[in-house]
Amino acid sequence: MYKTVHLKKGKEESLKRFHPWIFSGAIHHLDEDISEGEIVRVVTFMGDFIAIGHYQIGSIAVRVLSFQDIHVDETFWEARLGSALAMRRGIGMADNPQNNTYRLVHGEGDNLPGLIIDCYGKTAVMQAHSVGVHNNRFDICKALIKIMDDRIEQVYYKSETTLPYKAELGQENGFIYGSTEEDVAIENGLKFHVDWLKGQKTGFFIDQRENRSLLEHYAKGRSVLNMFCYTGGFSVYAMRGQAKLVHSVDSSAKAVELTNQNIVVNFPQDTRHEAFCEDAFKYLDTHDGKYDLIVLDPPAFAKHRSTLRNALKGYTRLNVKGFQQIKSGGILFTFSCSQVVTKEQFRNAVFTAAAQAGRKVRILHQLHQPADHPINIYHPEGEYLKGLVLYVE
Repeated sequence: MYKTVHLKKGKEESLKRFHPWIFSGAIHHLDEDISEGEIVRVVTFMGDFIAIGHYQIGSIAVRVLSFQDIHVDETFWEARLGSALAMRRGIGMADNPQNNTYRLVHGEGDNLPGLIIDCYGKTAVMQAHSVGVHNNRFDICKALIKIMDDRIEQVYYKSETTLPYKAELGQENGFIYGSTEEDVAIENGLKFHVDWLKGQKTGFFIDQRENRSLLEHYAKGRSVLNMFCYTGGFSVYAMRGQAKLVHSVDSSAKAVELTNQNIVVNFPQDTRHEAFCEDAFKYLDTHDGKYDLIVLDPPAFAKHRSTLRNALKGYTRLNVKGFQQIKSGGILFTFSCSQVVTKEQFRNAVFTAAAQAGRKVRILHQLHQPADHPINIYHPEGEYLKGLVLYVE
């Protein structure tokens, strides 16, 4: 029998609308000796059942796994993972030999809060964002192997930097099922080395797949600058799109090395590409009017609401640089992956940047995360990736 979390009077309203988070301020009291990561039953002030979830110390106190009074066991994990796989198969994502890189589980978007699973060929990379998911990692892995059948052969667990550090779990990244030296995955027919050992997120930014394809459409004959290039995804697509030249910039030497590897594996001996290990703002300051297609895809400027104001200033400053340096008739791809920044706030920051730079700008596309990163309709916070494609006179 699970221990119980008791809510304050009236604090069940968001749960009646199936929102998957319970904040600490909504809790009246807990049963004694509830450990962080434990599965708990949540009841209203009057004692009526409302949800089952993982308990965690912090602002988000319970991440809801089910609004039904069930037992979270092997059957539960298999059913949830099976539902996630069925959706990916339904949108043509799970069994495509030209695209074996996709997100299988997207946290709240797949009714599995705190869990991310990305597939790179025969390797699944699992990431926990809660102590509860960490505690259940082997059960989840077992269910994953079963429902995926022969689609995957190994599971790499990569949660060293995503778990609450105060939980002191001593987590180390590593394979929890099988192992492999192979690190090349295929996205839309292009090959990419994926650094799931030490790379950001699970090793690759899968969420930009469709936006990279769109850039390929615009790249022909253009001089392309890919800022914050990381693994060079946009650069590789620009090369296939017949760009005149492609320059990739990142402050990380490891990212520049990985970008060069991904260029070589797709376009050996092609001299159109060059990568630079340099600060983004310094690079933009010294390369005026050289490019007619620029990609600004920085890491999240704000991970918490407390840093939102400074983040919006950062987006404005970065985009001012982009507008100042791009050629007339150029196309600017600009993004924010900060969850706390809304579409409206990001668009306003870019609008402010255009005005400060004194450029005439038209919006060609408004971009977002792809279908394998679904947004739970009851959890609008899951819409984190915002992007604009702009024509700059």
